[in-house]
Amino acid sequence: MSESPMIFEFERDFAGSLRCIPMITRQKLDIVGIKMTLRQWSRLSREERGRLVEMCCDTPAEQEAYRALVLDLIAARADEPVRFLPPLTFEDWREADQMPEAVSIQAEADGVPVPTPQQWAALSPLERFALIKLARSKHENENFVPALKEFGILQGEG
Repeated sequence: MSESPMIFEFERDFAGSLRCIPMITRQKLDIVGIKMTLRQWSRLSREERGRLVEMCCDTPAEQEAYRALVLDLIAARADEPVRFLPPLTFEDWREADQMPEAVSIQAEADGVPVPTPQQWAALSPLERFALIKLARSKHENENFVPALKEFGILQGEG
C-alpha cells in the first residue's frame, strides 16, 4: 500500500513551507476537536509545526497525546484561548459511501463533474477530508478543482 503524501500538491505553495496549516494537520485537529487559528499556528516553531504534521493520531492513545500536545503548544505560544469544535461535526469524511452535499454543490459551482459514488469511495479518508474542507471554505475553494485533478477524479486539463 502506498503512503499518501503528507502535503498535497495543490497546497504545496502555501502549506509546503508550513506557513499555513496543511490538510493532514487540520484533519488531526478535527479528530481531537480543536480549532487552531492561523495566528496560533504561526506562533509555533517550524519544528513544532512539523511534529503536528508527522505525529500519528489514529488510536485513542495517539489522539490523547496529540490533543495534549496541541493544548500545551497553544498555551505556551499563543495569547488567545483554545477553541474547541463541537463534537461529531467532523466525521463525514470517514463515510466512503456518502458524499456530503457541499462537495457536489462546489463541483457544480466550478462547472466540473460531481465525483461519482465509486470515485468518492476510492478516495483516502484524508482526500475526502480535503475535498470537504475545500468545498466548505469560502477562501480556499479555488483549490477544489486542483484537488479533484490531483486525486484522479478530474482527468485531462491542467
